[in-house]
Amino acid sequence: MSDNTGWRASVLTLFPEMFPGPLGISLSGEALRRGDWTLDAYDIRNHGLGRHRSVDDTPAGGGPGMVLRADVLAAAIDAVCDASDSRPRLLMSPRGRPLTQARARALADGEGVVIVCGRFEGVDERVIGGRTLEEVSIGDYILSGGEIAAMVTLDACVRLLPGVMGHDESGTEESFETGLLEYPHYTRPREWEGRAIPDILLSGNHAAIARWRQEESLRLTRERRPDLLDRQRK
Repeated sequence: MSDNTGWRASVLTLFPEMFPGPLGISLSGEALRRGDWTLDAYDIRNHGLGRHRSVDDTPAGGGPGMVLRADVLAAAIDAVCDASDSRPRLLMSPRGRPLTQARARALADGEGVVIVCGRFEGVDERVIGGRTLEEVSIGDYILSGGEIAAMVTLDACVRLLPGVMGHDESGTEESFETGLLEYPHYTRPREWEGRAIPDILLSGNHAAIARWRQEESLRLTRERRPDLLDRQRK
């Protein structure tokens, strides 16, 4: 397991100017400036073909849209990471396995990640197998491209790197870390618009507070994400 020093993220995209974007501010941005992680955005079009640096072509078998060429994308990947680079290679794709908190933590525990951002109708299937790309989805909806999905993935990972969040326990009591949704939070004022902080949270009884939080996590999970409980029963 890596100590995460210099956790490296390489993003292959047709729009490198989109990065770091929101990753350059707040927790991830501060960590980037400290050198806790590095981010490099590589322009796939640098390996485009011809005078216009073409990166796509029409779908074999017909149909709408365009497809990223296998030879162009493979050349871009090879320029970013060679055979000795053990970082996972992700392709942001709506047909991929859903990104989970467990997967984000596993990626954060490694040396970094290489992310390919798809565009158009997708990428030539041959490069997925030829360059061992792991398809990852951030949800059951379609985006214009993989860049925003890549940012979501990187933010989910970077915040888990040592020292990025202020308190180590901040990352262990969140939704999905225990298979449940997180319990409700409150702070001052004690009463707001007729709504009071639950008395138990002001009792000083830490065991009782822990029980209340566990019960609330279970309640919220049953109401909003019963599928999470179903997974635990399997």
